[in-house]
Amino acid sequence: MTPWMQHPSHASQFASATHITRNKVSQVEDRNGLTVWKFTLPVTKSSKASGKGKSVQCAHQEGPIDPIAALENHFHINAVTPEEHLFTWMHSSKKHCPLSKREFTNKINKLAELFNLPNLKGHSLHIRGTLEYLLQGVPFNVIQSQGRWASGAFTLYLCKHAMILAPYLQASPALEPFTRYTQPPIC
Repeated sequence: MTPWMQHPSHASQFASATHITRNKVSQVEDRNGLTVWKFTLPVTKSSKASGKGKSVQCAHQEGPIDPIAALENHFHINAVTPEEHLFTWMHSSKKHCPLSKREFTNKINKLAELFNLPNLKGHSLHIRGTLEYLLQGVPFNVIQSQGRWASGAFTLYLCKHAMILAPYLQASPALEPFTRYTQPPIC
């Protein structure tokens, strides 16, 4: 799953006022019949001062890394009740436990090691997700909105990725119509 979900630092620190619960997940359909899953976060890093949460969305994706298929599988395996943390899981003691930040990080690190990937932290997961969307051709402004970035500062992290820049740096850019839309002319 994506790292934008709030996880308690320790399982005992779960509170529905600050952590997402199953009943804060819904499906929304647009007028064209396209479905997205909406996650209402009670609190985010940038909304703590206002006391207002934010909503984030995602949809089914092609291939083996479909967040909705993974979430539905989680619901099937762990039988999460509406009031429990969204990522509650069945501990070996047969007791439901909310997924803590520590457990999440440990699992990500084990998977990274298993697949010979660099050590992944929450922020780098966010950036890697952004990179994936850009490689799929999603415009910067859509990614900025989806990632809840208030400024364009996130693009500083992406300048190092030749894979993103390659289509723009060619003598005859492969994405010419797209480039004109996303990069206004220089005056």
